[in-house]
Amino acid sequence: MKEVFVEDIKERDRIDTAFLVTKKEKGVGKSGKPYLSLRLRDRTGELEARVWDNAEALGRNFEKDDVVSVKGIAISYQGRIQINVSEIRPLPEGEYSLSDFLPSSGRDAAQMMAELDGVIAGLRDGHLRALLTGIFADREVRERFKIAPAAKSMHHPYLGGLLEHVLSLCRLGDFVAAHYKGVNRDLLVAGLILHDIGKIFELRYSRTFGYTDEGRLIGHITMGADLVDAKIRELQGFPQELRMLLKHIILSHHGQLEYGSPKRPKTLEALIISYLDDLDAKVNAVQSLVEKDGGEGKWTEYQRHFERYIYKGRYQMEEAGEEDDADGEEEWGKGKELELFSNKA
Repeated sequence: MKEVFVEDIKERDRIDTAFLVTKKEKGVGKSGKPYLSLRLRDRTGELEARVWDNAEALGRNFEKDDVVSVKGIAISYQGRIQINVSEIRPLPEGEYSLSDFLPSSGRDAAQMMAELDGVIAGLRDGHLRALLTGIFADREVRERFKIAPAAKSMHHPYLGGLLEHVLSLCRLGDFVAAHYKGVNRDLLVAGLILHDIGKIFELRYSRTFGYTDEGRLIGHITMGADLVDAKIRELQGFPQELRMLLKHIILSHHGQLEYGSPKRPKTLEALIISYLDDLDAKVNAVQSLVEKDGGEGKWTEYQRHFERYIYKGRYQMEEAGEEDDADGEEEWGKGKELELFSNKA
């Protein structure tokens, strides 16, 4: 059982624990001596490592994506913790649990799937309910959907992240459908559930997170539309117009052609889904950045993806006095923290 994690390691610590190798590159120092440049990870984060001595011999013992036992010492290099490795060897399967090395959702996967089943069962449209029930009755689809990340790195990049993302979107979708007139609530929810389903085959997440060959060559948007189309063909009497509208949601959910969408949203439900998807992804990304940022002060380091710094400070609302709450009812937001994040610099 792994006991020491990346988040625990400090300068001058002696290291004797296991990691997952996510990068392995050979290099040559100024003296002409070979070395290994590694990136090691566990469920709490990643750090760089170097093998300076006996690098060629040690490098023959393991490969990228192996779980390895590492001995060495932690140093500070350019403000970050790095490990100088003295010993490294691969661990055989059975001596470790991958859950120690890959980040995962804080929510229980089985409970999340039960929640999704409830959402599907609550659909009033019989055609959409039958389609979604059939899709998630497929054992491979169900098991992959339960553990897949939503992305390789940008948002919900952890086991169960896709399912967590979808459930969050379903809750947002319920609110939006009740708020705006003319929204087909069942089509909206079905689209939110299925918009990223191609990612269960696009992404590779058995060891490190990456892309499958099919994912790189075809992509999750086309793969998702194909999967849904195949399942629809197994159903009797599924309306052609509904099939078209659902596929349009999947094909347009990135919103813009330059973001990879074959089509831009041209229905109310497709437009809502593209915005909700972007909103939930960005909120999760910002929350993760703030949570993981270990720097001092009120600002994160510059975030290239957002092209800005992110403010980490919090504003605590003052509690209203009795004179401001004459009717005795609690005001909205009283005693709650407001997080001041903005999508605009």
